[in-house]
Amino acid sequence: MQEYEKKGYLIDAFKIFRLKDIPPHKIPFHYHAFDKIILFLNGKVDYIIEGKSYALIPRDIVFVSHNDIHRPVIDAAFPYERIVIYISPVFLQKYQDHTDNLSYCFDLAKKQSSVMHLNPGKSHDLLYHMEKLENISQDTGFANGLYARILFLEFMILLNRSLLGHELDEIHSATYDKRILQILQYIKTHLFEKLTIDDLAQRFYLSKYYMMRKFKIDTGYSIHQYITNKRLLLARDCIRNDIPLTKLCFDCGFKDYSTFSRAFKNMFQQTPTEYKQSVMISSA
Repeated sequence: MQEYEKKGYLIDAFKIFRLKDIPPHKIPFHYHAFDKIILFLNGKVDYIIEGKSYALIPRDIVFVSHNDIHRPVIDAAFPYERIVIYISPVFLQKYQDHTDNLSYCFDLAKKQSSVMHLNPGKSHDLLYHMEKLENISQDTGFANGLYARILFLEFMILLNRSLLGHELDEIHSATYDKRILQILQYIKTHLFEKLTIDDLAQRFYLSKYYMMRKFKIDTGYSIHQYITNKRLLLARDCIRNDIPLTKLCFDCGFKDYSTFSRAFKNMFQQTPTEYKQSVMISSA
């Protein structure tokens, strides 16, 4: 089974870096186990996230949640310059209660737009705070790790305040195939239910072969591969919530546990049991 590639790594609460390059090869569709924020500075880039394509302009902020399938389409005639923050979802959950949620920006992006625009002159200069966080993260002064974490939390608070105060603008809409997006949304909300190619084609009044071909163009993978990968990604998240592994196996559409375990290990380099043990150790 072909899978989306997991790209990037994160061993800390967050990681921030600035890049200015022209990738030598086309970047394929992929996903991350962490959340990602990109401040687009310069270049000519279309950013595709879960079937939606956004033509970026300088000072756009891109929100990519963990497990989102995405890829940038980069015009090689222009250097691609951006500031990127990788964020551990587990770390953000530690600062979440009934009234305050630092993951609000990612929740809003899923509901409205994955790209917002940062206009200059607002009450919080997020670019200033982002660059300050970038500089401090590279420093080695006294208690620098603690200081960087404090600045990161401050940045996330100000970012979410800006969104709640409608200070970030959605000034350009995404382009997408409406029918493919409807299929993606349907799969997402019925992921642990029976999903077949024939049923999807009938539900959305599409030729089965046209639907399969167009879906692969827009997402990078076949419908079957997309569903299986999304189920395994969600299963991994559910393991953190202590849901029994045998229940996840059958919820994910596998007929037996050994097949589920092999698919899980093929995607994450750990069996479900090994991953559950690693979660228990890290949270102890």
